[in-house]
Amino acid sequence: MRIIFLADVMGRPGRAALAALLPRLLDYHHADFCIINCENSAAGYGVTPATAEELFDAGAHCLTSGNHIWAQKEALPMLAQEQRLLRPANYPVGAPGRGAAIFKDGDGTPILVINLQGRTFMEAIECPFRGADAILAQFKGQAAVIFIDFHAEATSEKVALGCYLDGRVSGVVGTHTHVQTSDDRILPGGTAYLSDAGMCGALDSVIGVDKDIAVNRFLTGIPVRFQVPKSGSCVVQGAILEADNRTGHAVSLERINVVWQPGTRDFS
Repeated sequence: MRIIFLADVMGRPGRAALAALLPRLLDYHHADFCIINCENSAAGYGVTPATAEELFDAGAHCLTSGNHIWAQKEALPMLAQEQRLLRPANYPVGAPGRGAAIFKDGDGTPILVINLQGRTFMEAIECPFRGADAILAQFKGQAAVIFIDFHAEATSEKVALGCYLDGRVSGVVGTHTHVQTSDDRILPGGTAYLSDAGMCGALDSVIGVDKDIAVNRFLTGIPVRFQVPKSGSCVVQGAILEADNRTGHAVSLERINVVWQPGTRDFS
């Protein structure tokens, strides 16, 4: 199975880039299944039914998220109703939605997608390591191919989870920082690992945010609401993971990092 995973979608620029490019990327990489992190898809904060539908229409089979999943009030009922949308599994009992689910690719091959969130420099929620153990026990035997979006701040926590789950899942790919790392590799036990997949958003920006607003906040210390740029080139980043359908072990992991010019359907 070839899985394409695209990182944090930052508002309208990221959605527009994926609407234009995703069908071509799926074809170019011969992808069987598409996962997109949508937690910043609504103007840079959270997700709404409308922005989720844009991503599904573009080609996503499953949407993962992170700490901003709660930013839009429309997200709460959607989490309870939309089976293709995941939130981090290690939020406490009582949080709406689910953090793991079995999906199937076009050939009917099952894939378990798990969404987890880190705790270092982030909210004090439940342990992602023990949460992963519980989910793997719950879904034991239901899917050989298992993909984890680990939404976390600290690289050390991401690497540690990759090592902890090596040999038990097909891939652990990090999100949240919006900066793609170059440490993609196959761990000794057969798990593909990448600390951060990057983002889908405005290229001339500060991690997808209007650069003037971001710089001024650093200069003044005054908190202001971030906004995404209204125009300009976009970057589309993520990874393509190939896994053995029988063993679940990763065969290869390749980073995706392309630039899109608005008004076109080509990437460079």
